[in-house]
Amino acid sequence: MNYRWNFVQLTDEQENTAKELALGLNLSPILGQLLVNRGITDVLEARRFFHPQLNELLDPFLFRDMDKAVDRLNLALARKERILVYGDYDVDGCTAVALVYKFLEQYYSNIDYYIPDRYEEGYGVSVQGVDYAYETGVKLVIVLDCGIKAIETIGYAKEKGIDFIICDHHVPDDELPPAVAILNAKRRDATYPYTDLSGCGVGFKFMQAFAQSNGIEFSKLIPLLDLCAVSIASDIVPIMGENRVLAYHGLRQLNANPSVGLRAIMDICGLTGKEITMSDIIFKIGPRINASGRIQNGRETVTLLVEKDEKEAGRQANLINHYNDQRKDLDKSMTEEANRIVETLDSEHESQAIVIYNEEWHKGVIGIVASRLTEVYCRPAVVLTRSDEFATGSARSVGGFDVYKAVESCRDLLENFGGHTYAAGLTMRVENVEEFRRRFIQYVEENIDPSQTLAQIDIEATIDFRDINRKFFMDLKRFNPFGPNNPRPIFCTHNVYDYGTSKVVGREQEHIKLELVDGKSANVMNGIAFGQSSQARYIKTRQSFDIVYAIEENTHKRGEVQLQIEDIQPTGKEL
Repeated sequence: MNYRWNFVQLTDEQENTAKELALGLNLSPILGQLLVNRGITDVLEARRFFHPQLNELLDPFLFRDMDKAVDRLNLALARKERILVYGDYDVDGCTAVALVYKFLEQYYSNIDYYIPDRYEEGYGVSVQGVDYAYETGVKLVIVLDCGIKAIETIGYAKEKGIDFIICDHHVPDDELPPAVAILNAKRRDATYPYTDLSGCGVGFKFMQAFAQSNGIEFSKLIPLLDLCAVSIASDIVPIMGENRVLAYHGLRQLNANPSVGLRAIMDICGLTGKEITMSDIIFKIGPRINASGRIQNGRETVTLLVEKDEKEAGRQANLINHYNDQRKDLDKSMTEEANRIVETLDSEHESQAIVIYNEEWHKGVIGIVASRLTEVYCRPAVVLTRSDEFATGSARSVGGFDVYKAVESCRDLLENFGGHTYAAGLTMRVENVEEFRRRFIQYVEENIDPSQTLAQIDIEATIDFRDINRKFFMDLKRFNPFGPNNPRPIFCTHNVYDYGTSKVVGREQEHIKLELVDGKSANVMNGIAFGQSSQARYIKTRQSFDIVYAIEENTHKRGEVQLQIEDIQPTGKEL
């Protein structure tokens, strides 16, 4: 892929702030620039960024309706009512259900959990789920990571004498469901100052408030933070503010003392004994948690996440790993087919968005395929398949474009939809697919900035190899955990040369293992360029080239720094 290199520029005032931060914190001026890029402008704020403290978490009672939610839960416990913890079938929903169930189970036994079947019930609060609650004597449902648009089904539950507490982070409509309490920082009358919590994060705040109201020490909540970290990484929410505190301490919990279920997943991923990062969650742990809901039923994932017996957890983790293998096979075949469809459409007319429909595709994998198309073609993508008389699908977006608003612009064609800026789910009648395609593409073409459809790498600083020493690397590690609003820093170095030992590697000879020098120091830097073997011939000519890269620790040689090279261009090439 040909990337456009975008060098982040600081104003004179920002440069001065970066120097002051670097001086005040004993950092390289380059790292001062990184802090300014993240909106950090004073030393105290920077110290809080580097050392997030759990006492910085916001008061959960700042949430509108939190007092109502806690009062209703306390009443349920006093009356010994049956409680059902209900959630979505993705990582965020399953971790949220596991977190709330695990915490309440310590103090109350008349409790159950429920994950709707993706194929039989679809997304959100279903009639079948309400019926299950009624048939099992449930009087209170705590719904997590969904429910904010379930006006009819929650109304149906109310008629049956079942109360709902909604813990959601998706964008609500003007009309809210008839629940006894709605915890959602995105509602129009919201009073909570932080709007970017994951669904699991909202569940954590509910349990924090419940603990406060019952004199339960905060330390009892700390073992649940590993689930928060998994949710935050997988749901791709911003990792600044309160999410940074939860993710930072969640990773510490995941590395030091993970729950039995998460440890079993880590074992199956080959992560035992390694330092777990947000990338490990995104690419290894999260997909396995998701696989159960995509291939079978997400309830199996929750059962694993709340499991206390190590042997049984190992058996369940193996089963979920098998589902993940099936998911990967489906993902590969469907993505290849989707690419062929897009290439055919592009040969006729290349639009600024992609909408494709195939009624034979597996419903559980269409979101992954939409993400793949967005990555490859740098355009918003909607992938649809058939479910009975409906077409159901997933939308994914490119940086800076709100795909939720694009879907919302077609709401009169839809039976149901929900989501946020970069991802949405939708359902429509099959006969509406063509009109949806036309109007969705038209909306995108009228509202997208052409620059948003360019494959772009944002470069935070231009540095030389002599800048990369042990202290620089250790200070850079303090920027972890990385994610939206705190991306992994990308650097550029100009005029580098092959040291003479670079070589093509990989099963299909698709990668390059590099040893490089830049002429300004005696440093020889090791690097890996995944999927860029086409550049090997030029590199071997001993001509200079420019690289953009992230700096990481070599997992095979602990303590050694390695460059993960994102792109290579001959020196002087117009970018």
